[in-house]
Amino acid sequence: MGRWEGPRDLLAASGRDWDRRIFRLQVLARAGARFRFADTWARAEPRSADALALLAHVRALRSIISGVGEGRAEMEGAWAACLAAAEAEPADPSPWVVMLALIRVHAPGRDVLRQVWAEVEARDPYNREAHHEVLAYFFGRNHGSGAEMFHWAQERADTSPRGLPLATLPLVALAESHRHRMETEAGSYGLSIHAWIDCPHIDQVLEHWWRHRPPVPHAQFMDDANYLAHALAFAGRHAEAYEVFRAIGPYASDVPWSYCGDAEELFLRHREWARRAVRPPGSP
Repeated sequence: MGRWEGPRDLLAASGRDWDRRIFRLQVLARAGARFRFADTWARAEPRSADALALLAHVRALRSIISGVGEGRAEMEGAWAACLAAAEAEPADPSPWVVMLALIRVHAPGRDVLRQVWAEVEARDPYNREAHHEVLAYFFGRNHGSGAEMFHWAQERADTSPRGLPLATLPLVALAESHRHRMETEAGSYGLSIHAWIDCPHIDQVLEHWWRHRPPVPHAQFMDDANYLAHALAFAGRHAEAYEVFRAIGPYASDVPWSYCGDAEELFLRHREWARRAVRPPGSP
């Protein structure tokens, strides 16, 4: 319908909670990529930092959907929108996070990646989305290698304060490595030799994030909790997984479960096994 008053009020209410602001911008952009309310808002309030930030997200998503070739012109427009949003609200890391996504897809090079990453760090050094964008950049299917991916993930997990979800980055790298090996070594690699058995990263995540997490979950809590539940489940640590499954509730994520088979079936099966693992003997 082209109405943008709701997004305006929602983003205004986010204030400088950058974590939730970025999450809300991402959700709004998924709708805005198909409709025109972000474009209409930016025309109606051309000096609004919120309107410009949303337009940057929308234009970036459109360029990503179009792909590397056809999306190049859209990428340039999205990049310009990011710069305009950054100028309108210099403290906001979200335009720079969008740039990281554009770099990942359209790959202008490592020098640009370092420059944009420095801008994010100057504003929000432990920004979850920025870290995940850089990690995805280092995926072998994008512009890096398994070694780079694991090195980045472990270094950032080791140097972040306790209680932050950056501790889950090695589990993301591990899941991506498993997905890649299943795709390229299907004849010699499978779930029978999967990497979560005796995985040291699981205890690191429990100690550095899960047991010290704040009472109010971060915006992408469900995604990170699903990575932890998946790792515990596939490590056979079902009793420990029960608490994580309870925190997730019905909010299962497709990834990483889909890397090991049917996501819904696996989630439900392992959640039931976790429930049975803590059920008193003889209970129904």
